[in-house]
Amino acid sequence: MLLLLAEDEPAMAEAVVEFLRYHQYSVEWVSNGSEALSRTQETAFDGCILDIMMPGMDGITVVKKLREAGSRTPVLLLTAKGELEDKVAGFEAGADDYLPKPFDLPELLVRVRAMLRRGGSYRADALTFAGVTLESGRRVLSNGSKDSTLSHREYQLMELLMRNPGVFFSAETLLDRVWGMDAPTGQGTVWSHISYLRKKLEELGATATIHSRRGVGYALVKTT
Repeated sequence: MLLLLAEDEPAMAEAVVEFLRYHQYSVEWVSNGSEALSRTQETAFDGCILDIMMPGMDGITVVKKLREAGSRTPVLLLTAKGELEDKVAGFEAGADDYLPKPFDLPELLVRVRAMLRRGGSYRADALTFAGVTLESGRRVLSNGSKDSTLSHREYQLMELLMRNPGVFFSAETLLDRVWGMDAPTGQGTVWSHISYLRKKLEELGATATIHSRRGVGYALVKTT
């Protein structure tokens, strides 16, 4: 298996390369995002490990350009940042997994093996929380034998919430992540979509709902 590691900290890169090579992986190391993108265009890597904060081009931009070019090479993002926004941005760009620094090398190995085992389709076709399943291919939300088809925006909103259960998103963040900051819409649109999703969850008899907290935002939670 041939891996590309893009990491601008030499000591970190040396440790990761040595560890992965010990476990029988071939690893090529580059120190900036621009070089990483260039190498992926020249060589068919089995997987990429990209630091987010790199000179030349950040890791998220590299992922975006890879996906725009049609590449399905699985990507694991590394970052010293632990903010939710960075994690969400990475997944939305097309990354397959996310590992915050500092991390243990054995954990990195587990993540890499799982990523490679699932290849370019590492991201699950279905997400599950509290018995509720969201199917990406058909944009269907189901619970047992009951299901409900979602609109495009409903699906995007539900996917974001299901990938981060229990995490509260402000209306502004949801507008940015789902509709885009330049979209001609407002917080009322977020509220109406949340209401539609709540109703669908209720109709499905789900043990999950979208909870709102004044001044904080919305989160997908399990009901008791």
